[in-house]
Amino acid sequence: MSGFDPRPAAEALVAAREARRPAGPLPPAIAPRDEAEGAMTQRAVADLRGVGLIGGFKIGATGKRMQGYLGIDHPCAGYMARPDLHESGEALPFSAFTNVAVECELAVRLARDLPLGPCSPRAARDAVGELFAAIEIVENRYGRPPIGDVTLVGIPTLIADQFYHAAAVLGSPPDDWRSIDLIDVTGRVLVNGVERNAGRGAELLGDPMLGLAWLAGSEVAGAFGGLRAGHVVMLGSVTPPIWLEGPSAVEIIFEGFPSVSIRFE
Repeated sequence: MSGFDPRPAAEALVAAREARRPAGPLPPAIAPRDEAEGAMTQRAVADLRGVGLIGGFKIGATGKRMQGYLGIDHPCAGYMARPDLHESGEALPFSAFTNVAVECELAVRLARDLPLGPCSPRAARDAVGELFAAIEIVENRYGRPPIGDVTLVGIPTLIADQFYHAAAVLGSPPDDWRSIDLIDVTGRVLVNGVERNAGRGAELLGDPMLGLAWLAGSEVAGAFGGLRAGHVVMLGSVTPPIWLEGPSAVEIIFEGFPSVSIRFE
């Protein structure tokens, strides 16, 4: 055991979020030192916020462009609170978010549990009940646009703070998602009707199911007791984040999937 106490870091992160002030870097005396301590702190953040049963997880930094954008060479994960999962077509106040961006994602809803530990892409795929287009709403809570200084804040602290996650917007599944080539499918992100970027499913570690398989054995999943039936998992963005400057209408379109949208008012 490392003897690390995650509560001081969790208290600092929650207080910074509530006060809308920069959430990092944390003082070295309390900051998580590695990703395992980051996962412990993330769980403590959830407990302090009274999250209870979570709605699922987001996976970040699964795409090559996203990894290059962040300067991170491997996936990272964060929990998602149930109240932060929204249906397509809803309206949210723009002022409720700090330095907000949207991401063009595929997401799944699990039909059964995935055991903690090593997992194959086939086992991950077999556990999926629904797959749909989704929007992740992310925030730069670190004070330096557009994403903050990742090196200065540190990956363990980013993980502790849900890895930029703020909320998610969930689309509807197609009739038969298993017939769609998830590697070749293209997703597009439109803001106020104008296409801002596009990317293929291959962006997500080469195969979107590789991210889900990775998550099953991750320290973040372990901190929350593993992946459970009913959990929603955001598999990552096929484009870099699109930063919003004010109230906007956002739509994500993946070939073969119902589109998903959100309005920031």
